[in-house]
Amino acid sequence: MQNFFKLKENNTTVKTEVLAGITTFMTMAYILAVNPSILSATGMDKNALFTATALSAVVATLVMALVARLPFALAPGMGLNAFFAFTVVLGMGYTWQFALTAVFLEGLIFILLTAFNIRELIVNAIPLSMKHAVSAGIGLFIAFIGLQGAGVIINNDAVLVGLGDMGSPSVLVALGGVLLTGVLLALKVKGALLIGIFASTIAGIPFGVTHLPEGHLVSLPPSVEPIFFKFDFHQIFTIDMLIVLFTFLFVDMFDTVGTLVGVSSKADMLTEDGKVPRAKQALFADAVGTTFGSMIGTSTVTTYVESASGVAEGGRTGLTSLTVAGLFFIALFFSPLFIMIPAAATAPALILVGLFMLSPILKINMDDFTESIPAFLTIIMMPLTYSIAEGIVFGMLAFVLLKLFTGKHKEISPIMYVLAVLFVIKFII
Repeated sequence: MQNFFKLKENNTTVKTEVLAGITTFMTMAYILAVNPSILSATGMDKNALFTATALSAVVATLVMALVARLPFALAPGMGLNAFFAFTVVLGMGYTWQFALTAVFLEGLIFILLTAFNIRELIVNAIPLSMKHAVSAGIGLFIAFIGLQGAGVIINNDAVLVGLGDMGSPSVLVALGGVLLTGVLLALKVKGALLIGIFASTIAGIPFGVTHLPEGHLVSLPPSVEPIFFKFDFHQIFTIDMLIVLFTFLFVDMFDTVGTLVGVSSKADMLTEDGKVPRAKQALFADAVGTTFGSMIGTSTVTTYVESASGVAEGGRTGLTSLTVAGLFFIALFFSPLFIMIPAAATAPALILVGLFMLSPILKINMDDFTESIPAFLTIIMMPLTYSIAEGIVFGMLAFVLLKLFTGKHKEISPIMYVLAVLFVIKFII
């Protein structure tokens, strides 16, 4: 294990990696409850969706652990599952079988793009300043997700967002968790984020925030038969399929690229020339995960931004993601325990990871406005559009245009020009 994952070379230990994996899993375990809830709105079997969600996470994260050997975890992506359910099925009126077919085709296309190094070329084409900006943008985004999940930030029709009820149990549990975790971090206690999650979960019981499971805690996973291999190939050559497929491809492509780049930057894992190590293998993991996931009945699988929480705990190798995969497998048999962890309990970890992710800002040249303006747009647009992909779009378009109009066109790679054109087409579509 030491040799396979190169633990000494990465200045880490088995204990640190396992702890990091547990932390990552705890911050993303919500997907086991949320994904079935969202996709079942289409008429898909909710129990089968739970099993499909866990299994797709296991398979994709195992590929990340054993092939890419990076500390990133994967599962069906938030946002992409909402697009699947509420836009493609409930909005456009297509069947969930049609949507699954689009996800299956997306997975196959990603496998091809990864095999021919096209996705790796895109990752490497992103300028170094933008890579640092992506890390900071993800930090704000993940903190916003935590604040929103706990009810600290709520919807406000007049000004879009507003402050929630500071006296609500959920908010009190979350803010108490932030305080406790902050103290532990200041005292340099190992596993501070994980301790904060556990403590907040327990504290939520008397408040009614944490709901204890009823009945059996251990059971066999529900069958995926109702949603297994339910494809509909009758409309794969329609314009609607093209639009749906393009959207899945675009969002997943840049969500995954953004997460890989941003978390790698924060962990100081980028190579001297700013590249993500073993990027091809990492991108292969989500391609395989998406293809496998569609076959057993779930939406697009992507690399999770919550992986940053494990990296913040010291995770640096595939042993972290191997731990996450193992925990997702165990979760198949202990679903009530994992589903009971409330958003208020994971919020402290997400909020403070947001702080950790901001540090690469210091590496951006703020005096060169052709570098700092694209970086700023990347950072600010991620939380405001609720999308890593959209933040990258605004930042990269600004980078190309500012370099072009200030006579610095030699700093723009050919791939950046191609991407800029694709981004404009994306806006038009």
